[in-house]
Amino acid sequence: MIYIHIPFCRTFCTYCGFYSEQLCRNRELPESYAEALGREYALRKQGLPDSPDTLYIGGGTPSVLPLSVLGSIVQSVSCRGDGLHEYREFTVEVNPDDIVAGGQEYVGALLSLGVNRISMGVQSFDDGILGWMNRRHDAAEAVEAFSILRRSGVRNISLDLIFGIGLMTDALWQDTLDRVLGLPGGPPEHISAYQLSVEQGSALEKLVRTGRYREPDDEFCCRQYDMLCSALRGAGYRHYEVSNFALPGHEAVHNSAYWSGSPYLGLGPGAHSYTVTDGRHVRSWNRPSVRDYVRAYSAGRNREADTGIRGQEVLTEDQVKMERIMLSLRTDTGISEAVLRQDGSPGGTDRMIAEGNLVRLPGGFVRIPEDKFFISDSIIAEIV
Repeated sequence: MIYIHIPFCRTFCTYCGFYSEQLCRNRELPESYAEALGREYALRKQGLPDSPDTLYIGGGTPSVLPLSVLGSIVQSVSCRGDGLHEYREFTVEVNPDDIVAGGQEYVGALLSLGVNRISMGVQSFDDGILGWMNRRHDAAEAVEAFSILRRSGVRNISLDLIFGIGLMTDALWQDTLDRVLGLPGGPPEHISAYQLSVEQGSALEKLVRTGRYREPDDEFCCRQYDMLCSALRGAGYRHYEVSNFALPGHEAVHNSAYWSGSPYLGLGPGAHSYTVTDGRHVRSWNRPSVRDYVRAYSAGRNREADTGIRGQEVLTEDQVKMERIMLSLRTDTGISEAVLRQDGSPGGTDRMIAEGNLVRLPGGFVRIPEDKFFISDSIIAEIV
């Protein structure tokens, strides 16, 4: 599987801590960046299977790129002698205002590139909350963007939502949930919902530090998480990972591979990769600088050119075991009880089962029950 990071945004959201740069008037930078991505892929693709089955283009905001630039990126990592490689799942992240501006013609162009899944950052259907987040769309545009995707034939849409915002009452949160499930053309096939967190370097961090925003308590956030779970369960969604819900058959293939510990290649500044070679589990990452990245992968640089912008760590056997436990217990399929007893803390499995924080599944597996997902981090900490 391949992840491509697009580190450009028109504006920055209040809560965001991901690496991104404001898209400037220099139209040559995105084109130079696309060329650099192609060169990085050419140097590093040897670590991939012959036919990677997922491609995920995230950001940042991929939909701010001109279609010609996005097309060249896709072609550079997908082109074969007989045409573009077909991915089992090809996701592109978009903003609602970009979809409204481009209309069905833009969405059709995405589909022609092979995109078969759209992930759209909506976050809320309340204009006041959206304004506080510094989002570029309002609630009406989010609905219109969803309608455009449906009219264009997109049948696998994921929406991002955020809960646990101190300014958002339970009534406002319930209204967002109701509006999501009542969208024209049927509700989205997938929903990712995250509790608002204070990320280092974000505008929200500064608001907290200066006393202009107070984080809500755990009781508030837990109540809104319970509302989320209840609403989506009633609408037929499978709660297959702590933050992710899908209508049957629409679980994210790409993200599910992360949680199962599958290797992946991340391209672009700030992107992470995970490889397993000859028993060595290696996590690597590109340092977050567009200009350093473009310089490192400029035409004529040799194979060693990328060493100056990449870091890596080799995981120990214990780290590999702990990550397998932590990732598996975030899902509804859980982990083998035998593996958990072998690799987890002594007595931790028995204690968590006795307290109802773990339940047994058929086939010898155990999982954290949905009503304890909100405190999954503390449960996992007791086991590892």
